[in-house]
Amino acid sequence: MTTAPSTLAQKLVARASGRSTVTPGEIVNCQVDLAMFHDSSGPRRLKPMLDELGASIWDKSRVVLVMDHYLPERDDESRRIVRIARDWAKEQALPHVYDGQGICHVVVPQHGHIRPGMFCVGGDSHSPTGGAFGAYMFGIGSTEMLGVVVTGEIWLRVPHTLQMHWSGRLAAGVTAKDMMLHMIGRFGMNGGQYQAVELAGPAVQALSMQERMTLSNMSAELGAQAGLIAPDATTHDWLAVHGVPEADLQGLDAWVTDSGAPLTRHDFDADALAPQVAAPHSPANTGAVDQHAGTRIDVAYIGACTGAKLDDLRAAASVLRGHRVARGVRLMVAPASQQDQAAARAEGVLQVLEDAGAELFPTTCGACAGYGDTVGDGTTVISSTARNFKGRMGSSTAQVYLASPYTVAASALQGHIADPREVLA
Repeated sequence: MTTAPSTLAQKLVARASGRSTVTPGEIVNCQVDLAMFHDSSGPRRLKPMLDELGASIWDKSRVVLVMDHYLPERDDESRRIVRIARDWAKEQALPHVYDGQGICHVVVPQHGHIRPGMFCVGGDSHSPTGGAFGAYMFGIGSTEMLGVVVTGEIWLRVPHTLQMHWSGRLAAGVTAKDMMLHMIGRFGMNGGQYQAVELAGPAVQALSMQERMTLSNMSAELGAQAGLIAPDATTHDWLAVHGVPEADLQGLDAWVTDSGAPLTRHDFDADALAPQVAAPHSPANTGAVDQHAGTRIDVAYIGACTGAKLDDLRAAASVLRGHRVARGVRLMVAPASQQDQAAARAEGVLQVLEDAGAELFPTTCGACAGYGDTVGDGTTVISSTARNFKGRMGSSTAQVYLASPYTVAASALQGHIADPREVLA
C-alpha cells in the first residue's frame, strides 16, 4: 500500500496521534511530549484548578516552568505572582525550572528540551518558536493547559499547510525579522489563521538557528498555529552543542514535506528584500524602511525573543561599533537570555553596545510584554520586539515601530529611522 505524500505538519501530527497518516481537517487526539509555561501563564492559574480537581501532573519530566515575565519583581503584585510560581515548583518538585535565566522561547531550546519530531504546547502565544527545530509547537490557554497537565493529551484539527518558499539569499543588514515582517505585511495578521506555516527554500536554509527561531516565533503574528522549518545539519549541530544526545538527532531527514503533499505555496525573493519597518500599531503595517526614513525617534529598544538573542546583539554591535547613539536617543538593550548575555559579554559585543551608549536591562520579557521599564507618554520608539499594539510597551500614546536589530541600531545612531545598509556600507 502506497502512502500519500504528507507535509511536515501532517507527519508531526500523525506521530503524536499514533497514526501512520492524517488528513487536513481531521480531528485527532495527540500525545504531548512537552508542556511549557511561565510565571504569568502557569502556576497562578493552574494551581487553583488542579487543587479544586484534586488532580496531579501527568508527567513532571515533560513540564518546563520559566520565570521571565514578572522579573525582576518591582511591586507587590509581581512579587505575589513569582512567589506562587516558585512555591508551586518546589511543592511539585518540578525537575525543569528556569528562574531568571531569560525568556522562555529562548531558554527552553537552549537547554535541549525541544528536538525534531516532538509535539509540544506552550502557555504563551509565541510558542511556535519550537517549530524552528522541526517540532510541532503551539500556544494554548490556561484551561487547555490544565487538560494537558492532567492527561498529557490534547485534541487538534489537522491543519492545512501554507508554505512560504524563499529563494535567493538575504543581503547584509537584512534578516529573518525583515522576512517575517514582509510576510505579515503581505498576508495580514490573520493570513495563516489556524494553519501550519512552513518556512522553506534556500534563503531559510541559509539562516542560523537563532534567525530561524525568529521566523517560527513570529508565525504567531500571521495567525498560524505552528511555524515549521524542516531540520537539517544546522539544526543538528546547534542542538548537539546545547546538550541534545546524538541518539535523539538521528533520522532528521524524515521530517520534511514530501513532493506532491497538499499545501498552498507562496514564493518570495530574498535577493530583492529591503529592510522592513512596521508602523504603529500593527505588525501588518509593514513596508520598506525608506517609507519611514527620517522619522525621529526617542527610544531604540533591542530586546525580546525576536530581537535580542546573540545573533541580534551581534548585528546591533556591527552597526554601532566605534560610534555613539544620537543625542536625545535612549538605547535600551535587554538580552534574551543569560546564556546569550554571557556569550555577548565574552565576545565584546556588550562592550560595543555600552560604549555606544546602551543601557543594559534584565534578561526578561520586559517592555515587550509591558512589564518593568516601559516607554512613556508621547514617545516614538523603534523596537526589535514582535508586536507594536497600542499600549503594549507602556503608554497608549507611544508610537512604536518594529524593525530588525540592524535597523534599530542604525536608527539609534542617526536619531531617526534609517536604512542599516547605508551605515554598514
